Amino acid sequence: MSLPKIRDAEAADAERLLEIYDYYVKNTAITFEYDTPSLAEFMARMEKTMKRYPYLVVEKDGRIMGYAYAGIFKDRAAYDWSCETTIYLDPEERKNGLGRLLYEALEERLKAMGIRNLYACIGYPEEEDEYLTKNSAEFHEHLGYTKLGEFHRCGCKFGRWYHMIWMEKLLETVGLPPRTL
Repeated sequence: MSLPKIRDAEAADAERLLEIYDYYVKNTAITFEYDTPSLAEFMARMEKTMKRYPYLVVEKDGRIMGYAYAGIFKDRAAYDWSCETTIYLDPEERKNGLGRLLYEALEERLKAMGIRNLYACIGYPEEEDEYLTKNSAEFHEHLGYTKLGEFHRCGCKFGRWYHMIWMEKLLETVGLPPRTL
């Protein structure tokens, strides 16, 4: 068994990444998406993200086991030093350290870009059930994110209402960015 390898995602990875994402769409309220996007739509999403932000995959024994990427937090120039982070792992690979490796690599890439604030939008149950637990929030908290706010019963999936929380991690809290208006 080889050590996990983290690398930039490529268009050729889209089918495997969509396979991982499909599990979450069909079986969880981790994503509030109801229908799995087509391969073409998923590839278009990847390409749009990769124009501006890192999109990473983790491989174990040559097979992709998860991916993480950053995206626009808010679409205004003043927010350019903040971004939203997202991660999905093969369901059989959760809780074995791959998520931490991916997020640490993503964080390093974002720091190098001058990103200062990371945000995560997380589905959150009022009561844990078979579709959603508090594991994602706990994962982010373990990596240094703090809860900022909660939106109550804002997403409905599988005939149940779910909350959504925002979490934040500050990478650098002092000084001005390299360019300002």
